[in-house]
Amino acid sequence: MIEFNNVSHYFSSKNVELQVLDNLSFSVPKNGFSAIVGPSGCGKSTVTKLIAGLMKPRKGSIILNGEAVQSPRSNIGMAFQNPVLLEWRNILKNVMLPLEIVHNKLSNEEKVERARELLALVGLSEYENSQPSELSGGMRQRASLCRSLIHRPEVLILDEPFGALDAFTREDLWLTMNRLREKESFTCLIITHDIRESIFLADEVVVLSGRPATNQFSIKTEKESNDNLDQLYTPHASELLNILREQIGIARRKEMADK
Repeated sequence: MIEFNNVSHYFSSKNVELQVLDNLSFSVPKNGFSAIVGPSGCGKSTVTKLIAGLMKPRKGSIILNGEAVQSPRSNIGMAFQNPVLLEWRNILKNVMLPLEIVHNKLSNEEKVERARELLALVGLSEYENSQPSELSGGMRQRASLCRSLIHRPEVLILDEPFGALDAFTREDLWLTMNRLREKESFTCLIITHDIRESIFLADEVVVLSGRPATNQFSIKTEKESNDNLDQLYTPHASELLNILREQIGIARRKEMADK
């Protein structure tokens, strides 16, 4: 579903070019869930913007469901660390917002039904008439996930959506994310700094090098179950975490050496 083919990207400022990606390649299969981890500032968020068509790569190509990405795509849903809910709209209308932007043939009744279906999946049915300021941070992030899925996107991009939450709320949302994955059909890519999060949610974890980011390492998580947190405390999970910590440490040391 997602193909990143030898992508390099630069940002220009005052006649100086800052390279953030260097011949980066990876792929995510249809209905797969991949995570990208790496040192802070290595270019992870740039990857999401390129996939979404918000920027064009200087070199290489990005293929989405067999088509080159040249501009923003309506078949992509996105959620970020900040839920960015509109205070003048209640939660139900916040969730429905993409249906006012993305072309669809749904009646208003069908749009409301779809929004309520998603809110029920994340446990927010009782709060559809609440304003964003009346909800906790975790509840607002649940609403943001619903909004990103309301138009049934083929691809869901998550850019550190749980990074600002406390540990308990974050783990609860990991379980919520897996419930959404069971009920909804989408291919997902998550950017995260939390390697526990990466091995719990993703089928594959891609480690990027320090900036300019390129492929350093990838590992399959091979989970038996997604419905509880116990798998994070198995010997297999400990082995995965140690491997990822080592690889991220290597990436950081390489980046410092280059500087």
